[in-house]
Amino acid sequence: MCGLKFLLKRCCRYRLVDVRQPAENLLARLPDSLLIPLNELAARSAEIPAEPDTLLVVYCHHGIRSQQVAAFLQSRGFESVVNIAGGIEAWSRELDTSVASY
Repeated sequence: MCGLKFLLKRCCRYRLVDVRQPAENLLARLPDSLLIPLNELAARSAEIPAEPDTLLVVYCHHGIRSQQVAAFLQSRGFESVVNIAGGIEAWSRELDTSVASY
């Protein structure tokens, strides 16, 4: 997780993509993230910006669903995609305790 914090500070532009369900998003969310639940991803992937200079950072609760999404997006031609290992739970615990843990 510390590597992600370093990466986000060094990266000029990034876009957070939340692949959890809307009810989970209401419990805790990262600012300015785009909510596209995993089960809607295939139909809504065009909403994700495909900008070469923008890093896509995908997350879910524990990092399992977002790992699948990162692989899916890379297979669709997105080159700069990372998964938050440990999900929003790890983010809350290790980077920003103001983000609710559930």
